Amino acid sequence: MDLAIKIILLVLFFGVMIGVGIYCRKNATDVNGFVLGGRSVGPWLTAFAYGTSYFSAVIFIGYAGQFGWKFGIASTWIGLGNALIGSFLAWAILGRRTRIMTQHLSSATMPEFFGKRFDSKALKIGASIITFIFLIPYTASLYNGLSRLFEMAFGIPYVWCILAMSVLTGIYVIAGGYMATAINDFIQGIIMLFGIVAVIAAVLANQGGFMAALEGLAKVEDPAASSMPGAFNSFFGPDPLNLLGVVILTSLGTWGLPQMVQKFYAIKHERDIRKGMVISTAFALVVAGGCYFLGGFGRLFDVDVAKNGFDAIIPEMLSGLHPLLIAIVVILVLSASMSTLSSLVIASSSTLTIDLLKGNVIKKMDDKKQVLVIRIFVVVFIAISAFIAIYQTQSKNESVKFIAQLMGISWGALAGAFLAPFLYGLYWKKTTKLACWVSFIFGAGIMLLNLFAKQIFPVFLQSPINCGALAMIAGLIIVPVVSLISPKPDKKLVDEAFACYEKQVPAKQKNSLD
Repeated sequence: MDLAIKIILLVLFFGVMIGVGIYCRKNATDVNGFVLGGRSVGPWLTAFAYGTSYFSAVIFIGYAGQFGWKFGIASTWIGLGNALIGSFLAWAILGRRTRIMTQHLSSATMPEFFGKRFDSKALKIGASIITFIFLIPYTASLYNGLSRLFEMAFGIPYVWCILAMSVLTGIYVIAGGYMATAINDFIQGIIMLFGIVAVIAAVLANQGGFMAALEGLAKVEDPAASSMPGAFNSFFGPDPLNLLGVVILTSLGTWGLPQMVQKFYAIKHERDIRKGMVISTAFALVVAGGCYFLGGFGRLFDVDVAKNGFDAIIPEMLSGLHPLLIAIVVILVLSASMSTLSSLVIASSSTLTIDLLKGNVIKKMDDKKQVLVIRIFVVVFIAISAFIAIYQTQSKNESVKFIAQLMGISWGALAGAFLAPFLYGLYWKKTTKLACWVSFIFGAGIMLLNLFAKQIFPVFLQSPINCGALAMIAGLIIVPVVSLISPKPDKKLVDEAFACYEKQVPAKQKNSLD
């Protein structure tokens, strides 16, 4: 009976996802519609699309378990940082300017923005190559958080979960494009909101309530982590410096991720940005704050981390829950994974088609042909990521285990390369092509070195989390310094790009005084 309930809920969930994809197929007939939803997506859909793309199964199962174990209840700071820096400030600082300038430059992807903003075909190609290289392993890492949870709930091989998730995500993305993704993200986001609240309440109830759980956490001792009594229920935890690195990477990183910034391209109206900012921040507070808060109690459960790894922590916390609640958790994690997967494959396939193939490999490519090629690459990217995930799971060769680490590597490389050039490109007229190149090379290069030769780094920077945080902050310094010592950009080109901000538009008296 319990298994029947789980299967019924899954069938309903998948049926709704596919139905939305078929319903939205009329909105995906051209590139603007397929990739950006015709730039007419409202605040609720955009905010939920942003939030669900932000928080995947990697966050819920992997990061919440790992950092909750390392930092205790202080890991909640990561979720708060995600809400305030990764959501609120990202919308406030990037949202409006991104929407205005990308429409003005007719750019549908981040590499295309760099190409048109700085009048450089090479810059566009370079950005698209970095995007392609680092989004594929990131996409593959989404499946990692599902394996233990899915097998715990259904007792069937993880491979079938990968295949089902891949096929169903592919169907609704190919059919309905960005609009189908946005609507499904909204539905999946609602599931995530209610699911995480229900799970936290149930887990804490099993521990005797919040205060009892907090008391239990205060008694946990781990000399290898900290000699301070009650370190795991303290305000900043046993390792504040590494906690800060995680907050920076997972919060500031969204400012430079192509699949996240692209959400701002599609916003319909000025007022939608303000509404979306509030909705997105509230979503992040509940989902991210809730995930890391839950993970902070991981040490109250009997988990052999040395043997089973950090990914075993959250499934162990959930294993004693009611079967109906476990089914909701499975759908919650599937929702988180499918929403992020759909966002990533649209970003990857559109970048490869628009920025690499169009005009370079295929000289003449009309709108209809571009949409067809993007759809083909959606299939290709999903297939590659599923193959990598299955190979990593099945292989006994330890050399392929690095795939699991590439979530941090991917975030660090993409945000380290793109965050500063994109931010300064929106705000500062003196930003130069050379500064963009230096940021690209430094951000991607330092993360590749961290992956293949981490022994050359100081101990603190051997962590891909801390190295990624350094790459982002360094980019914010590199771009203005290099811009000031390199040849000035063409004034006419820059004035033309920034002219969009000076355009006169009708406004209500409350927004614009006479």
